[in-house]
Amino acid sequence: MVLAAIQFTNILDFVIIMPLGPQFMRVFGIGSQEFGLIVSSYTFSSGLFGLIGAFFIDRFDRRSSLLVLYAGFAIGTGMCALAPNYILLIAARVLAGVFGGVLASVILSIVGDVIPYERRGAAMGVIMSSFSLATVIGVPIGLYIATQLGWHWTFTSLAGFSAFILFLASRIVPNMRGHLAVGTIRNPLETLKVMIFNKNYLRVYAFMIMLMLAGFTVFPFISPYLVYNVGLQEGELTYVYALGGFCTFFSSRYIGRLSDRYGKQRVFVVLALMSTLPIFLMTILPRLPLVIVLIFSAFFFVLASGRGVPAFAMITASVESRNRGSFMSFNTSVQHWSAGLGSFLAGFVIVSDSDRALKNFGLVGAFAVAASIACVFLSRRLVRVEESHQ
Repeated sequence: MVLAAIQFTNILDFVIIMPLGPQFMRVFGIGSQEFGLIVSSYTFSSGLFGLIGAFFIDRFDRRSSLLVLYAGFAIGTGMCALAPNYILLIAARVLAGVFGGVLASVILSIVGDVIPYERRGAAMGVIMSSFSLATVIGVPIGLYIATQLGWHWTFTSLAGFSAFILFLASRIVPNMRGHLAVGTIRNPLETLKVMIFNKNYLRVYAFMIMLMLAGFTVFPFISPYLVYNVGLQEGELTYVYALGGFCTFFSSRYIGRLSDRYGKQRVFVVLALMSTLPIFLMTILPRLPLVIVLIFSAFFFVLASGRGVPAFAMITASVESRNRGSFMSFNTSVQHWSAGLGSFLAGFVIVSDSDRALKNFGLVGAFAVAASIACVFLSRRLVRVEESHQ
């Protein structure tokens, strides 16, 4: 529950940026490229420091790492609340990314250390459901606060809530030093050698790159597209994210159980292929009534996010326990760089006209479909290396 709460605030800090896109574009007078930089600044920062963290993260008690990183994340989020202009908001997003990316890798490492593989799909479903809670509860509340008081207060509220969760975590989370007893690699050069020359790890990185490109070329621009192309009001985005989050809250847990029962890779393939249709449709929607948009977006959220449940369960099983923290940090670095690259490149393909309507979004959707199909083939090459728990 504590891990899910921490992941909830971590994810909300990132995803709230996307539905706030129309407000940022209006308040700061920026276009799609500048907005793409707001999104990618966090991911590039977390990617860089995730790489640095890979050399050190397995040297420490998981509890200590979790608390220190979460404290830094809360401070970075608070700095976003204080940012008075576009440039300083970018700087604050970079600071939040310094801690947020490595924090996510520690959470996944703890799940990999504590939960047996046979039940890890269900456990990952619980952790991934924090995305659902972030969208069904956090995003609507954040949007309402932004609409009534301004976007600064959205980040003020999130920073305050994060401080409260940090206090609870300091009282509840136990020491976790089991990985230190199985021969953790301590030499940074040796760590780097293992991270970049292990063939199975390289296959995971390739899989992660395509998975992120399949999502984050599209995700950041859904909200501006729905407002400026499909015709929704900014306030109606609340319904889109609330319904999508509500559906994924239940579907992610169910997908986790299906992954344990029928196999992670098999379930991932089915979801990845099914997700291609709603991903592409969301990039070419014409002006439609809100009810129709809600139906399309619900399927989009369920399938596009649901494939991450078996995907991350497979990834945690592709590394030995002694290397898991370093690997997950390194992999999180790859994940965030890929996500940042996706949103950054999509910002150049997508152009805004005089009415801020987005053009060429369908081309981006076609690329996301191709990347999703590539993930299907790459998933078949991942090798499970940890032993089964009895």
